[in-house]
Amino acid sequence: MALPDEVRALACSVACLGCLLADATPAAAQTAEAVTLPEIEVSTGSTTGGATTEPLLAASETSFTGKQVNERVFARPADALEIVPGLIVSQHSGEGHANLYFLRGFSLDHGTDLAIYVDGMPINQRTHIHGQGYADLNFLIPELISSIDVRKGPYFASEGDFSSVGAIHINLLDGFDGQLVKATLGSFGYLRTLGIGHTKLGEGELLVAGEILRYDGPWVVPDDAFKLNGLVRYSQGTPADGLSLTGMAYANRWTATDQIPARAISSGLLGLFGSLDPSDGGNIARFSLSGRLARTEADATTSVDFYAIRSALDLYGNFTYFLNDPVNGDQTRQHDGRWTAGVNVAHRLRSELGDMPTLTEVGLQARLDSIDLSLTNTVARRFLGTIRDDKVWEGSVGIYGDTTLFVSDWFRANFGWRGDVFTASVASSNPANSGTPTAFIASPKTSLIFGPFEKTELFLDLGAGFHSNDARSVTITADPLDPSVRVPASPFLVRTQGAEVGLRTFAIEGLTSSLSLFILDSASEILFQGDVGSTLPSRASRRIGVEFTNDYRPVPWLDLGADLAYTYSRFRGFDLDQAAAFAELAGVPEAQIGNGPGNFIPGAPTIVASAGFTLGEPTGWFAGLRYRYFGVRPLTEDNVFRSPALGVLNGTIGYRFDNGWLLQLEGFNLTGSRSDQITFAYGSFLRTDSLYNACYPASGKSGVPAAVCANGVMDRVLHPVEPLALRLTVAGRF
Repeated sequence: MALPDEVRALACSVACLGCLLADATPAAAQTAEAVTLPEIEVSTGSTTGGATTEPLLAASETSFTGKQVNERVFARPADALEIVPGLIVSQHSGEGHANLYFLRGFSLDHGTDLAIYVDGMPINQRTHIHGQGYADLNFLIPELISSIDVRKGPYFASEGDFSSVGAIHINLLDGFDGQLVKATLGSFGYLRTLGIGHTKLGEGELLVAGEILRYDGPWVVPDDAFKLNGLVRYSQGTPADGLSLTGMAYANRWTATDQIPARAISSGLLGLFGSLDPSDGGNIARFSLSGRLARTEADATTSVDFYAIRSALDLYGNFTYFLNDPVNGDQTRQHDGRWTAGVNVAHRLRSELGDMPTLTEVGLQARLDSIDLSLTNTVARRFLGTIRDDKVWEGSVGIYGDTTLFVSDWFRANFGWRGDVFTASVASSNPANSGTPTAFIASPKTSLIFGPFEKTELFLDLGAGFHSNDARSVTITADPLDPSVRVPASPFLVRTQGAEVGLRTFAIEGLTSSLSLFILDSASEILFQGDVGSTLPSRASRRIGVEFTNDYRPVPWLDLGADLAYTYSRFRGFDLDQAAAFAELAGVPEAQIGNGPGNFIPGAPTIVASAGFTLGEPTGWFAGLRYRYFGVRPLTEDNVFRSPALGVLNGTIGYRFDNGWLLQLEGFNLTGSRSDQITFAYGSFLRTDSLYNACYPASGKSGVPAAVCANGVMDRVLHPVEPLALRLTVAGRF
């Protein structure tokens, strides 16, 4: 098969990049005269205490230290990411299930447009059985975080797939000061033990960490979660001039109380923490080996990140109860087993264009996934039948380059470009759904930065980005549930475009404030429905929003913060298919209400806010309090179903002793909120529904239209916020 011209052009570009990297050897760098960037007071990611020292390209770009992260109170590993302004991290299905993410007006599911990396390893799993971009961070040990670097919007040439809304880079510690033992005991059967050891080994340092966690939760059917987690890391030198090699191993198993319909609670069928299918849950195992090589001499830095990951997930879930199978129920087993391997190469060079200092970066990112996917019907985790089974190979190569020109002491400009080629091979249990798609996309970027003026900078950003779709949705032609039904295929790569105007100021001593106004368009929010194995093509969309973040440190022992984000989110165009579906349900309000056409994007948050403080010295008393607000959201396109708002207050207080011991008490949901942790709205059937009995009467003769029985009863479906919980930690550092 002949490759498209643009793919051949990309291959030539990759070859040229290899030549450039080969020429930029350390020896060549040693013979060059060092180029010094101008002494301009420009913003860097370290303005909030983070580790990044490069000039910022956007007002919303920032960085946080591991110390800042661990001063926060969070119940689960991924909750640590809520240090990112405007980001909500939630959970709806047990302790081993990947989290749900919300940012900039996007309901990101498990990671569709939010790229997450740990030490250069991509966490988002493409062509995943449960959802495109599935990003599971349950293997993360927060105490090992060195820093978190945050970029929002499609303005950064080095950020590729899934990064249109944002990219979060979690960097781990190379070393550790001494040894740590830690034990936490808490409400609802919570027990966690952690050990971290560190020693010199040859010319480098060896870091070892191990974690065991048990948790039942407040549910009528206990989670009975059990997690084992470990890390071994050897490093030499520094991140900019050294090497590291890291091995990770993680295993988890749990029972899940999934979301339940509001009508089951109001009727008394279930309590707020009850379960409709006590056999839901899952198990997962993940192993990885990753490394980094970096060399810095004179004006050049070259880095190579590489990784190999093996993971296997079995997920049992029943989200529609008795809609598809009125006898056995709708539980499915989703199996995802994969190998992922890749390499990221980057070369940074300081030089001059005439008398103008420049900072240039070029890079190559390559990744290959070998994936085994299966979706089966089950009852109480027992096999009933196969819905679909697929073997997928998916590969991608991306190249990028950007240059920052320091035009004057008050103006700099960045120009970037990246090109990505994706290819896949899908072998499906239904040959009609097999294929070998290939796609290429180019993404230009531009950033203009003015200032500083009175310790204030103004940023203007423009950029194009993309996200990939599940490869199975690209080759699909027949509905896996009914092969006679034709299904439209989705594009492999979906274009996004965005712009942002923002400012960042340090005009008030100790206060860092940023204000960003953004717009982000997506050509399509096509999603792969992992629960049923088919696609849901949606229309183009637009978000317009504003973010206001503040971090104030009047004295070293006190940190005050407040963030507010507002986003207007709408589909574009008119949904003819939804209008037709609404008409088919006429006369049956239980099924029709909530299915009307509209331009609201289900799950898209409008207002997200947080405020809090941390205080304390390295020894002695310390405390923290943080309030998180997750505003009302539309749950259907016609906005008939809406989620309640959620406000949660968490806090901590403790004492650090001079001898290295620590005693800490954490409190979650201190106000006892009984709102929804996560909310959806869709059709389902309970056996107590009058419409269920009309569709499946004892006589076997139903007079209800087939479309109504296929839709079920529309209802708000919720996973409640967990009640007040306390956790006591004792830790010793030697």
